[in-house]
Amino acid sequence: MKTRNKLVRMSKVLSMAFVIFLQIYWYKLRRKPKEEWEKLWGNIGERYRNTLFELEGLLIKVGQFLSTRADLLPKAFISQIEDLTDKVPPSDWSEIEKILENQWGKSLHENFLSIEKTAIASASIGEVYKGVLKDGTEVAIKVKRPYIDSIVQTDFRVLAIIIWFADHLVPIPKGFINFKVLYQELKQVIERELDYTMERDTILFFRERLKDMDIVKIPSVYSELSTPNVLVMEWVEGIRLTDIEGLEQVTVSRQELAQRLIKVFLPQWMEPGKFHADPHPGNVLVSRDGKIILLDFGMIGEISKKDAAHFQNLIESFLSKNYSKAVDCLSQLGFLLPEADSRTMEKLLAELVSFEPEQLKQMDLLAFKKEMNDTIQALPIQVPTRFVFLGRSFVTVEGIIRNLAPEADLMDLAKPIFLEWLNKQGNNKWSLIWQWIQSQPVFKIFHSVTEFLNAPQRLEDLKEREQRRQFQFMIYENNKKHFFQLLILGIIGMASGTYTSHSLILNLAAGGTAVALVGYYICGLKQKKWMKYMHEKRRE
Repeated sequence: MKTRNKLVRMSKVLSMAFVIFLQIYWYKLRRKPKEEWEKLWGNIGERYRNTLFELEGLLIKVGQFLSTRADLLPKAFISQIEDLTDKVPPSDWSEIEKILENQWGKSLHENFLSIEKTAIASASIGEVYKGVLKDGTEVAIKVKRPYIDSIVQTDFRVLAIIIWFADHLVPIPKGFINFKVLYQELKQVIERELDYTMERDTILFFRERLKDMDIVKIPSVYSELSTPNVLVMEWVEGIRLTDIEGLEQVTVSRQELAQRLIKVFLPQWMEPGKFHADPHPGNVLVSRDGKIILLDFGMIGEISKKDAAHFQNLIESFLSKNYSKAVDCLSQLGFLLPEADSRTMEKLLAELVSFEPEQLKQMDLLAFKKEMNDTIQALPIQVPTRFVFLGRSFVTVEGIIRNLAPEADLMDLAKPIFLEWLNKQGNNKWSLIWQWIQSQPVFKIFHSVTEFLNAPQRLEDLKEREQRRQFQFMIYENNKKHFFQLLILGIIGMASGTYTSHSLILNLAAGGTAVALVGYYICGLKQKKWMKYMHEKRRE
């Protein structure tokens, strides 16, 4: 791991962050045009990318996390970090050997016939080695990197400082990012990855949950050899689902593999409980007989019963083409801001779902993705923090499916699997029938009439609420800007007074600086309370 020295790591990360903060404020004060802001965010993304590759550690995980927030962060920044891979050079074998012997309290030869000294996989937190037990069984040995706990602890301290400054000083993006919630979620995920006993328990949980599904394979765990820093698992050979040539050796078709993948992940996304949050091509393999192999359960998410019910209703709404109900579900889940117009969102959803595979093949998918990101940022949409990892899981699996079966329509692939899953849910299948009935023209007429009659008052309420919200926000922002300008003048005045040895200038400047700091802090607190109030209103 590069740059283990705590002070060096802290100084490099903090200096990078504070330079970025100053640039953002400078651009804000100068009221730079949109094109200049795009260049700035691109430069910020490039600087962050270079710094994380230099320091590694937690920063790579943070970058991967931020790359999922295209709904909140500028696309120029996202484009610099969206293809980050968590690959770092392996540690020296001598350090790994010491960790293993300390964890087991005995020589490696007492448990193993052999262990390969070259890592077969190496990431920012752990490394994987291949070993052979005394009985000849091949196993995968996952070991935490040397000093990683200390490095992550240092990085979290630095990140906490940056989050505090971002929360209090940085201009707030659309959707009012709750930096503290983002920080807590990231910390929870990383701390879970640092404790291999939690990953062991998760593997055992999924083995039990999916034991009746004969199309999936999850490696067994050797609990007696596993510790918080070491995880020993069954060695499983598999083919990457992105390896087109390798898939020719599999006994089932690629379209069947795509459907099996949906069958494995759909219940995880739809039912309350845990789901695999990092199903990238290295963690999802396929055996020669067509079984989906799931690896690496370090990063998981969890869905509540309430959210699971809303997601089920959302899928039912899409299948029955009841976009009014779909918009309502998105609102209940927290994806739509209060000012979102339901009719506009219904039309947008209808257009998105109406895309045919032939149309997608003729389109520039990269340009389409950028257009979608622009659309999302232009609309009153935000991704609730609790769904970031669910979205990551879904988008990653969707990408694998499109690679497996590019000719197939994703909805056509998923529909029979969803209906099969729905039939196992008992009364939910009658809910689907009712959703379909509600989507018929006669019901839509009544819905349209009701919407038409309520539209004037609703639009007036929305307009008044938005005007009040924008007016109050601008008051706080302008006050903070004025105090910040006074702070800069005070600092310049103090520097001038010190340089000229003029006590009056120095005292006046010091007083102005103090007033500016207090005023900025008070405005920040008031804005924070107001933001909290707005979040509560949005959840109602």
